[in-house]
Amino acid sequence: MDGGERQSSAANFGSHGPQHIRQYGQEKRPPSQLEEGQGDTASQSPNMQQPTLPKPKKTFSFFMSIFMLALIALVVSWDSTTLAVATPTITNQLHGTTLESFWASIAFMLCVVITQPIYSSVSNILGRKFPLLAATVLFTLGCIIFAVAKSMSVIVVGRALQGLGGGGLDVLQAVILSDITTLKERPLYLGIMSLAIAIGTLAGPVTGALFTGYNWRWIGWINLPFMTIVFLLALFFLRLKLVDLTLKSKLRSLDWIGMLLFTTGATSTVLPLSWANDLFPWSSWQTLVPLIVGVLVLVAFGLYEAKAKPAEPIVPYRIFANVTFAIALVSGFLNGMVLYSLTLYIPLFFQAVFLKPPLQAALSAIPLACVTLGFCFIASFVIETTRRCRLQNFIGWIMTTIFLGLWSLVGKDTSKAMSYSFQSFLGLGVGTVFTTTTLQLQSSVELIDDMGLAAGLLVFLRLFGAMLGQTIGATIFNSVFQDGLTDFEELPYSLRVLEDPSEAIGFITSLADLDLPDEIMDKLTDVYQAPFQTIWMVMAGFSCVGALASFFAKELTLERDEVGRQGFEGR
Repeated sequence: MDGGERQSSAANFGSHGPQHIRQYGQEKRPPSQLEEGQGDTASQSPNMQQPTLPKPKKTFSFFMSIFMLALIALVVSWDSTTLAVATPTITNQLHGTTLESFWASIAFMLCVVITQPIYSSVSNILGRKFPLLAATVLFTLGCIIFAVAKSMSVIVVGRALQGLGGGGLDVLQAVILSDITTLKERPLYLGIMSLAIAIGTLAGPVTGALFTGYNWRWIGWINLPFMTIVFLLALFFLRLKLVDLTLKSKLRSLDWIGMLLFTTGATSTVLPLSWANDLFPWSSWQTLVPLIVGVLVLVAFGLYEAKAKPAEPIVPYRIFANVTFAIALVSGFLNGMVLYSLTLYIPLFFQAVFLKPPLQAALSAIPLACVTLGFCFIASFVIETTRRCRLQNFIGWIMTTIFLGLWSLVGKDTSKAMSYSFQSFLGLGVGTVFTTTTLQLQSSVELIDDMGLAAGLLVFLRLFGAMLGQTIGATIFNSVFQDGLTDFEELPYSLRVLEDPSEAIGFITSLADLDLPDEIMDKLTDVYQAPFQTIWMVMAGFSCVGALASFFAKELTLERDEVGRQGFEGR
């Protein structure tokens, strides 16, 4: 589009000069009023002929960038689920301690959660490309350190670096997608990203189990070719509009105080949530003191963002003015909690209750993963066709609630057909909610330049929900498991390790090798079965909250054609 066309377009939208795209996105009307055929043109003279601008064609660079974003979504979701199966083997081979094993498991997720809002805010000022390249380098470096590690402490360092990079990759994938596509066309591309995420989540535990049996170091090496491709595609094909500020102005605009408060508060909050019941009891000062301090610092962060009003806040309060936006955030948070709990505990459930080896247990969760994968994409296709997402979101939550309740009835005597059927319907629900929540949130963002921050906030809350779901699940498991052990008058010698409930999960891999009477094994299976069933019931309660919240969301238009100030401009 040449300069004359830009000026003409700007005039027709009631804006001035070459900044028309941004100003059009900053209309003060709520999104529900941004229907086709409405807007500023309605107030113009009926005799004024409105020119119809041709829809720009997507370039080769655009499609290569979409491929790059899908590759990022695949690798990050894959990497975040691969290590869980391999951690016991790695700890054993490197003669690590329980504490080192804990940090190896949590370092990645902790760094991802803490850095995501920082990446989102910084990229809003410095541009998306440099933070993306930096995140790619950090993630790749972490993979190499992990793969060559000779001790558990080095494993922890490698996983932490992967998390520092993975947080940026994960959030910038969502942010850049919202930059380079319009809301009107986004359902299709969001379906592609959801498909990549689901494939990665499905492949992660399976490849983790395979590499554990062969050589666990390949969990790190396998990421290198993918990250090399991502780096090259970002370098040569990701051509975004530059933020028109000097470096000094950019640095001055960054929310330094907000970033410091958020990082401190989030770290102090997430750490005790991670180690509660694993390293220290909930009632211990090691858990309560940092948790209380973290919450207070996060409250201070919220007050600072609201009162001080920095030039480019990490969390702009204006985006919360829309009730549907807040509901979508709650929906994303709860969806992350439920989905991650299912992904984590269903393979363990099959190992503990049905005594399946790790690989077969991972394969037993395929119905959930496959249907989730399918409906992430199908939901996008349906939205692309119907141009509506509210009803789908509500139905998805209802399905999730019902079949989480039914899944809590599955036990050692349940048929495979029933367990796989319930998993499949669960996948239908959580997959539908995963996709529809994203579009519901983005349709409620009034200012187009806030779209990237909103996308990043949803990614952060979804992952934070996953971490909280893991903590809640672990707390429930330990409590119910400990109560179940009272059914034994005296534990056999080979089961004495279970007197410490924190060892129960780690002991699951040894259950199939026990040589105990059938009566004791049946009782032990019941003890393991009860905590899992309780977790499903609690998650059904959270899912019910999601269904109730989604009922009050509004149906907003998806017919918006504007792009953000960092949109695509490559050939």
